[in-house]
Amino acid sequence: MRIASLGSGSKGNGTLIETDKVCLLLDLGFSIKETIRRLERLGRSPLDLTAILVSHEHADHINGVGQFSRKFKVPVYMTPGTYNPSRIGLLEALHKVNCHSNFTLGDLLIEPVPVPHDAREPCQYIFCHNNLRVGVLTDLGHITPFVIERYRECDLILLECNYDQQMLASGPYPQVLKNRVGGNLGHLCNDQAAELVGHLDLARLKYLVVSHVSEKNNLPELALDALKSVLTGWHGNLLVSDQAQGLPWITL
Repeated sequence: MRIASLGSGSKGNGTLIETDKVCLLLDLGFSIKETIRRLERLGRSPLDLTAILVSHEHADHINGVGQFSRKFKVPVYMTPGTYNPSRIGLLEALHKVNCHSNFTLGDLLIEPVPVPHDAREPCQYIFCHNNLRVGVLTDLGHITPFVIERYRECDLILLECNYDQQMLASGPYPQVLKNRVGGNLGHLCNDQAAELVGHLDLARLKYLVVSHVSEKNNLPELALDALKSVLTGWHGNLLVSDQAQGLPWITL
């Protein structure tokens, strides 16, 4: 199983999960032109995609989904609450995801994980293939016991480190937006991400990827420092997926 990121942040998100039989794009927040450019950077084209899977309906995760699906005849998977036909339009094929039931796409087992976020029916996902587990966990306001249970045993995790608490408090956002980002239905701060990492099976975890880092309320080095504080003795790989360059292919 392989994973790569087209980019991660408030200006657009997209993550590729690939096996020998499936090439899945999780979220698509970029324009068609920009998506093609970023796919080419990873050696892929729209014709390689098996499907698009959507985590929730916020613009940075769904902006390009409708047009891309119609233009390249790519089926889309999302929860019923995420689908808004007046916004997304008709799709090549729409498959409704039950966020409490696992499903398969080719040789890939997909585990939806409901999360607390200010969207209609948000969920994040764990991808399983040949006893490997890859978790993507962004866009949630706090860590629940259920999230800890589901993500505890993964070989790779893309984990949101959206903001530093001091930078958010003193930053340029209006107070209403600060409250939203830092609230229980907003995003994870560096310390919350580190809290989750403290519950993980680090003996199994090979890759931890910092993602969805705010360009105004955080710095990658602050996120890395917070995670390193709970990774003492860990021998895995700590990486960053950023907005501009994303993340090159990682093969497990």
